[in-house]
Amino acid sequence: MALALAVGCKNANSENAAVADENQQTTELNATGVAYVQVEQVLAESEIFKTEGVALRDKTEKAQKSWVQKEQRLQNEIVQLQEKYQKGLITTRDAQEKEQELQRRAANYQTSAQNEAKTLEEENIVFQNRMNDLLGRAIQEINADGAYKMIVNASALLDADESLDITAVVLAKVNELYKQDKEGASAPKAE
Repeated sequence: MALALAVGCKNANSENAAVADENQQTTELNATGVAYVQVEQVLAESEIFKTEGVALRDKTEKAQKSWVQKEQRLQNEIVQLQEKYQKGLITTRDAQEKEQELQRRAANYQTSAQNEAKTLEEENIVFQNRMNDLLGRAIQEINADGAYKMIVNASALLDADESLDITAVVLAKVNELYKQDKEGASAPKAE
């Protein structure tokens, strides 16, 4: 029990130290009026990406693999049909009927794949919009006091002093806002 309490205190102290360090870093940076954020790093390391973004990426990759497999199966059936016809193993009429059936299946597959791709694209757009919203809200809250005259995306920087980097602060705020959003969405609604 004492060990658990000691570990809990140590974790609380290290969390408090991290918050104090971020506050000190922010205070120091406020004096310059300029800061930069490594947006790609924030997005890649954020909790929303680690949970929802990875799941969406995996879902998209799975769908793409499925599309490739279905397309290959259809191609193989077409090749087999042509081989049977060329070898004289089926009649012209049977070959034409089978070809029409394969064409219908191919058209149905394409329609289905296009609908699935459209749905995945919409999900990706919604996800990106949510990520951008969290990032924008985080930056607004961090700069609520107007201390920064300019906050730029680091991807456009050629050279900058590392003391102007507020990526860690923005990442922490994005994760905080995401957690609040999740808790707000799962809270029972009052009627």
